[in-house]
Amino acid sequence: MSDLLLIDDDQELCELLSSWLSQEGFAVRACHDGLSARAALAEAAPAAVVLDVMLPDGSGLELLKQLRHDHPELPVLMLSARGEPLDRILGLELGADDYLAKPCDPRELTARLRAVLRRSHPAAVSSQMELGDLCFSPVRGVVNIDAQEFTLTLSESRLLEALLKQPGEPLDKQELAQIALGRKLTLYDRSLDMHVSNLRKKIGPHADGRPRIVALRSRGYYYSP
Repeated sequence: MSDLLLIDDDQELCELLSSWLSQEGFAVRACHDGLSARAALAEAAPAAVVLDVMLPDGSGLELLKQLRHDHPELPVLMLSARGEPLDRILGLELGADDYLAKPCDPRELTARLRAVLRRSHPAAVSSQMELGDLCFSPVRGVVNIDAQEFTLTLSESRLLEALLKQPGEPLDKQELAQIALGRKLTLYDRSLDMHVSNLRKKIGPHADGRPRIVALRSRGYYYSP
């Protein structure tokens, strides 16, 4: 049974989702503001977090920033009543693993959570991957380049691992989405592109200025050795 922390000020929605997710095998703890959420996280780290953008005592995006600092590999799925593109982009830029607009179908939420949890517990993970000056530990989600260490989110780790397994060989966006997000991309879905952008910012280019991750228009990405 996976322990899930649900953070949303809509208590009626929390009761509905908690009931549904409990029937689906999740152990759900619900918090309705940032203060109680921080206390719950300090008490015990969950297997995943479902976090609303709007909280009564602050922004869910600010809480996401703290989560990414304190628990970089903790799967986080964002919710927003508005579902505005800006909210989605900001959430993904700050490291959310996935995003759903409210009202959401509980079945879709369950599917997304199971996908992100499968990615957080892969059947087999390489102990260490090295390519040029880059050393990557998929288990720890940490990249080391010239003695500098960078911590990756779960989605960034899965993405980099897939690219490093086939250096120089393009991977289709849908294939990468299945690996990094656990689902197919929908029309106008830029989630994968946002995760690639975040990863690029963290690991930077090669010493000679060449990009490490190269985009092929309308096709996909590859890691340039």
